[in-house]
Amino acid sequence: MTRFAPHVYRFGMTMCHDEEDARDVVQDRLLAMVRSLKTYGADSSLSTWLYAIAHHACAKRRRRRVSAPRQVVSLDRLDGADRNRLASSAPSPEVTALSNQQRTTLEAATRSLEPAQRVVLLLRDVEGLSAPAAAGALGLSVAAVKSRLHRARVSLRAALAPLREGVATAPRRHRCPDVVAALSRHLEGDLSARDCAAMEAHIEGCPSCRTACESVRQVLAMCQASAVPVVPAATQDRLREAIRDCLAVDVPAR
Repeated sequence: MTRFAPHVYRFGMTMCHDEEDARDVVQDRLLAMVRSLKTYGADSSLSTWLYAIAHHACAKRRRRRVSAPRQVVSLDRLDGADRNRLASSAPSPEVTALSNQQRTTLEAATRSLEPAQRVVLLLRDVEGLSAPAAAGALGLSVAAVKSRLHRARVSLRAALAPLREGVATAPRRHRCPDVVAALSRHLEGDLSARDCAAMEAHIEGCPSCRTACESVRQVLAMCQASAVPVVPAATQDRLREAIRDCLAVDVPAR
């Protein structure tokens, strides 16, 4: 519970869009895992198994919620004025405010992704699961996970890429390759050495594409540094009590 509950809580908050649902997911899914430990065959890690359970629970809750949006609009369809953008730096007195703004904007941008893209981004870039582990948790092929992950990174970068005066605002060249997608593929080990060399050569001479790649790395760093929330004390207490009751029933009388 100490190790996984905060991560499942963060996962539930982002996937369910509701704090109460996230608390229920933490409590119900960890208890379900305890009850199912006897059937755990160790063919996947505990974290992969738990995220699979949590993902199923969140998907089920989203379908049940009457207030759930009927359509999730991808960020790349929004007008530029409607997108949240972050400054690349801030004066020292505003560091804390900037950090809060980054966290708020990152959360909003992540939640605006299509659910299929959001979940792979969460598992891969926030929770740190490998592509095969994420695929196992979601019941997908590794290729499908990577495809969705690339699209998620491109969409997230479009909303969060820091703008550098004079460089980031410069228009892309007509023949510029899609360096953002290429960088995502490179990070997953799916870009050939030849294509990688070609991309690096292009970036070296193209300030706009170089800035785009730097912004992708910054966005991913923000994802990886995402704070792990504290599970509410009341939820922790209820979960501990439920686990104790479960274990008391399962312990044979001496």
